[in-house]
Amino acid sequence: MTFISPSDAMFLASETREHPMHVGGLHVFRLPDGAPSDYVHTLYQQLLGSTRLAAMYRRRPAWPGPLLGALRWADDADVDLDHHVRLSALPRPGRVRELLALVSRLHGTLLDRHRPLWEFHLIEGLDDNRFAVYVKVHHALTDGVNAVRNTAAMLSTRPDNAPRPLWGPRPRAAQQAPPVSTVARDLAGVLPAAAHVVTKGLRTPDAALPFTAPKTILNRPLTGARRFAAQSWSIDRISAVARQHHATINDVVLAMCSGALREYLSSTGDLPEKSLVAAVPVALPRTDGDGNAVTMVLCRLASDVADPVERLRRIRASMLAAKDVMRGRSALQLSAIGMLTSIGPTGMAAIPGFSAIAAPPYNVVISNVPGPRKRLFWGDAAMEGWYPVSMPVEGQALNITVLSYAGNIEFGLIGCRRNVAHLQRLLDHLEAALAALG
Repeated sequence: MTFISPSDAMFLASETREHPMHVGGLHVFRLPDGAPSDYVHTLYQQLLGSTRLAAMYRRRPAWPGPLLGALRWADDADVDLDHHVRLSALPRPGRVRELLALVSRLHGTLLDRHRPLWEFHLIEGLDDNRFAVYVKVHHALTDGVNAVRNTAAMLSTRPDNAPRPLWGPRPRAAQQAPPVSTVARDLAGVLPAAAHVVTKGLRTPDAALPFTAPKTILNRPLTGARRFAAQSWSIDRISAVARQHHATINDVVLAMCSGALREYLSSTGDLPEKSLVAAVPVALPRTDGDGNAVTMVLCRLASDVADPVERLRRIRASMLAAKDVMRGRSALQLSAIGMLTSIGPTGMAAIPGFSAIAAPPYNVVISNVPGPRKRLFWGDAAMEGWYPVSMPVEGQALNITVLSYAGNIEFGLIGCRRNVAHLQRLLDHLEAALAALG
């Protein structure tokens, strides 16, 4: 019997039609030279024959059920791959625009709780001799770092003739549980760590505390429909800007997002006088191979600052304050910090009527997930793009996730279709924000 951890159970319990709780990825591949016209269809048929599944791809929530919430995972002995693995074709002319529209629709639908919580979509008809794969997996089963690792396992560093299925079994390294004395010491440090967070937030102007963010159009109740946008920027270009301003790549990514959001909200007359606050996920050491191992810290985005260089400086100061709170903490203590600053307040915001009377815990989630540095292949097809598709949560109508891959930083923006109109304009604003920094 495999019990569901409290953090993973939260993703299951909070899911509704308006709040799908899955994460995903969009992968763009180039067909090999001389590929036959039925290349993708043949690949689809091969995948349906891959009936050996890793444990994560056989799990569905079980007992006691919807009323009390699921407490354990049940393993399906006979998974219906025809349901989970699907073949789609884009309407002509098969541009990226049509691909993103399809992913937007697919990402807004719930996964079937009576089956293992994942889908794998092969998509043909993309122009310029390409095809795509869109995958979604329930957040109760995986976080961003684990999803990247699982996807990378189906890829290779050179072309071959045997594409591996995402859901295939993988060897798992043995994990050793920490000694009881270590756990006891970590527990004793939870309250001091929480006190440090509050003290730091009150005494340091650049630090951020929950429920100090301004109310914006990004923090309205969600609808179920989604819109997805994606674009790539060169790591070398972003790194050069980071070196120029003595910042990190992540600082520059946050500054790009801040500048883009400032311009987007200004264009609609909705820019608040107070700085936006971002929740920034941070990976934790793992005790097993599945589920979630992540916490979050808060960062002031300095969106109230007009000068882009000063805005970057303030963002860097805010992230340094957050890192100071995290330094030297155990995974358990970092999880407690995340529950205090962001994860717990997010759950409170889901209480009916709470968002109407309280400030949002933060305004937007901005996540940076490390990915493979080298170009990868799936069988003999080269992967040209790998775009993360995350999830908005109640009161947080926009999520920005970036992934490093093969010399690029791949941005994936997912938003509530009603609350974040013209989401694609943020891509132009991201470019303008980077250009303003050099």
